[in-house]
Amino acid sequence: MKRMSLTTRMSLMFMLAVTAVLTVAGLSFNNLSRHHFKMLDQQALNEKLHSTQRILTGLNSIDQFSDVKPELEALLGAHRDLTALIIDGDGKLLFADPGPIVVPEDFRTITNSNVWEWRDQEQIFRGVTAQAIVTGQDKPLTVILIFDVTQHMAFFETLERWFWIGLVISALVSAALGWMVARSGLRPIRLVTQVAASMSAKSLKERIPLGPVPQELQQMVLSFNAMLSRLDDAFVRLSNFSADIAHELRTPVSNLMTHTEVVLSRKRNIEDYEDNLYSNLDDLKRMGRMIDDMLFLAKSDNGLITHENKPIDLVAVVEKLLEYYRLLADERGIDLKVTGRGSVRGDVLMLDRAISNLLSNALRYTPEGKRITVDIRQKGTSISVSVENPGEPIAPEHLEKLFDRFYRVDPARREGSPSNAGLGLSITRSIIEAHDGKIWCTSLNGKTAFHIELPCADARKA
Repeated sequence: MKRMSLTTRMSLMFMLAVTAVLTVAGLSFNNLSRHHFKMLDQQALNEKLHSTQRILTGLNSIDQFSDVKPELEALLGAHRDLTALIIDGDGKLLFADPGPIVVPEDFRTITNSNVWEWRDQEQIFRGVTAQAIVTGQDKPLTVILIFDVTQHMAFFETLERWFWIGLVISALVSAALGWMVARSGLRPIRLVTQVAASMSAKSLKERIPLGPVPQELQQMVLSFNAMLSRLDDAFVRLSNFSADIAHELRTPVSNLMTHTEVVLSRKRNIEDYEDNLYSNLDDLKRMGRMIDDMLFLAKSDNGLITHENKPIDLVAVVEKLLEYYRLLADERGIDLKVTGRGSVRGDVLMLDRAISNLLSNALRYTPEGKRITVDIRQKGTSISVSVENPGEPIAPEHLEKLFDRFYRVDPARREGSPSNAGLGLSITRSIIEAHDGKIWCTSLNGKTAFHIELPCADARKA
């Protein structure tokens, strides 16, 4: 079943709201009007009744009734819609103005002065029945005053009929107006839809202007524009990533092809073939390491990295790595130092690889005769590891991108070197995040530091 559009639903809601308000207002007005007219009739009937009772109770005898008859005619005949009946205790009609009328027996015996109503074919009557005591009479007189309210009720019936007709017309008009208002109000959403439908890899630079967008939808448009910016950035990185892969693989493949063509250009001795094979083996190993690194990062992106959860003494891991790098450091007069201590839980080989990447990176950019410091500290329930080295500062706009694959601060260095493919920091971040940690870089006052924060051994075990 096809669902209604948002414009149609808003139009129906607007129509229902208007219809509900008009219905409540119309019914309330009708009931209040009916009650008002009923109270006016009751007031008029009670005034006539009290005046009639006062005249009748002033009689000394029923024989004097003819004396007050003109006064009763003047009092009760002034209202053209009023019929008055006076009946003695034996049921004899003493007075009828303008003429006798048949009243149901139930209404003849009511004596509580409450207003009653009855319908006689097309006529509607509203009346009141009361008693008047005359001196010398054992039985009181019965006074019945009746208003003919047929015209009033016909007016209300006509009013109700036109109200329902007007309500239907108002509902249709409000539905049309609601559709126009909803369609106009949803124009920015249609604009977002059009931009989204026209999105492609070549149009990610487009943005939705905020000028014509109402305030209620500006946050949505800002979020959509921000999403486009992220997609554009991700697509640019993906394009650069593909180009970087091609650049990084081109060098070893080109070397393999060149060496092989040179060797095959003429007959050579066995030693030349062996040298060529050893050279090709180095390039193949480099390509193999790059492929392994790419597979590792692919697993990391899909959450497929699994690691051990064993206690690790970070000091022992760092000191072992420093012993490995000390020979290279001594050749350039670089001092290696570790301070502090701390323990975490995880995979020792993976953390060894992550810290090794940071030390290798620090050695590459540290000037001769300087010092690289590895500081291990416990901060609450976490352990921080900082690898700090002096050197050229890194601009702030590059700090967040250092962990992107194949990213280099110097864009001119696209080809890399045999020992550096530009994946070390990406792998390090993946390893740290797999251990529920985080990594970031700071570069201030001529010193660059990579900071790792991991849950301490006790906190991770808990």
